[in-house]
Amino acid sequence: MRNRKTLFYALMAVVITLVGLTPLTVSAGSIVPGDQQAAPQSGPTPTPEDPGWLAFAAARAALEEKTGQDLTWVQQWFYEEYEFVDGIDSCRTLEEGEEPRQVYFGWRFLITTLTGQQYEVRTSFNRQIIAVCDEVTAAAPTTTTNPGLPAPVAGSAVSGSFEIGGQITGLYPNTRDALNRARMKWVKMQLSMGQGATGLISEAHAAGFKILFSVIGDKGQVMNSGYQDAYAQYVASLAAAGADAIEIWNEMNIDREWPAGQINGANYVPLLAKSYNAIKAANPNTLVITGALAPTGFFGAAGCTDQGCNDDVYTQQMAAAGAGQYADCIGVHYNEGIVSPRQSSGDPRDNYPTRYFATMLNRAIGPFGGKQACFTELGYLSPEGYGALPGAFAWAQNTSVAEQATWLAEAAVLAAQSGRVRLMIVFNVDFSTYGADPQAGYAIIRPDGTCPACDALASVLK
Repeated sequence: MRNRKTLFYALMAVVITLVGLTPLTVSAGSIVPGDQQAAPQSGPTPTPEDPGWLAFAAARAALEEKTGQDLTWVQQWFYEEYEFVDGIDSCRTLEEGEEPRQVYFGWRFLITTLTGQQYEVRTSFNRQIIAVCDEVTAAAPTTTTNPGLPAPVAGSAVSGSFEIGGQITGLYPNTRDALNRARMKWVKMQLSMGQGATGLISEAHAAGFKILFSVIGDKGQVMNSGYQDAYAQYVASLAAAGADAIEIWNEMNIDREWPAGQINGANYVPLLAKSYNAIKAANPNTLVITGALAPTGFFGAAGCTDQGCNDDVYTQQMAAAGAGQYADCIGVHYNEGIVSPRQSSGDPRDNYPTRYFATMLNRAIGPFGGKQACFTELGYLSPEGYGALPGAFAWAQNTSVAEQATWLAEAAVLAAQSGRVRLMIVFNVDFSTYGADPQAGYAIIRPDGTCPACDALASVLK
């Protein structure tokens, strides 16, 4: 066993050296779409092809070959670095004359299909040796709710019906016309803790819209229990004033929004739990949404560093810590698409799962069982009418306004038909900034005042 352990640490040292699992920081220069009040970073977080994702792709391909199923979309997948005590082949029956392969460390994957079947697949760290197990040898870690968390307030604001809205800077006449023309029922705005919002709620309701607030705060204090209590009291006051939905924080899996060294899904749950209970006590009809994560594979095979966590790893941490019992739906961001949401392959950058609508949805809500998603940002960036995009956003240079309109309508149809999405907020309706941070390129009101996406959305929302 000592020799195996020595080999394991030697292999891990090689992996760390090759992948470069040193603390990574997100470079400054612009603002992530939709985060007007946040500190700058260079656009949507990079999603390199890290070893963990490549190993999953290899494992999935082997399972497809073994079972004859198309596993482009799966309900969820769990992975861990694993010691195969009796060898990688110990979970399968060897064919006559076949010798067991002497691999004792690698990746272990649990893959759950859309029909609920679960499989275990093992791979070596270099993905060259793969074993599809005869059966699952051990379940994924179960939920380990912090016993210090309060019991969740009973009840749910989820009605089961799908609705759509848009993120706005204000209910100006042109904005209001676009919302109505697109048949949107919701508006979204981002608030900092303590900001007055009673007038915004009254204005939205008077215009016939429901209103969602995404509420951020001081990341330097967010781990303090007293600050969490104050935050919970503030969001409860929004609920009492009539807010229809509240998103608890934003992209807390990266150090732009949460203190470095404290980024872990379990560390978020106490804030969520306090906020959920305070909101439900103030207004049980207010929808509580978990903070949507920054979709990313930036943090490599380790999954987390002091600077942040890949969204899939953070999601698993949240679910294991009991986040699902303190939410009506799970917040999701999807704003890096450059192909139709109907596609699950073909992105010219790579096939990382955050590139595609369906795999992003599966990735975000899979660990939460039957919980629905709330897309609090879903948008397509187009430079048409503005000029060239800055380098950090050059990936969207070829997206036309016509494609933006078509893809938003397709996303709405897919979301509604899936039964897995409660709310879809289009990012955005009326932003006008176009520079290092080209938020106006996401806007459905284009620089010439037209709104092709309004008509495309209206056609599918009748």
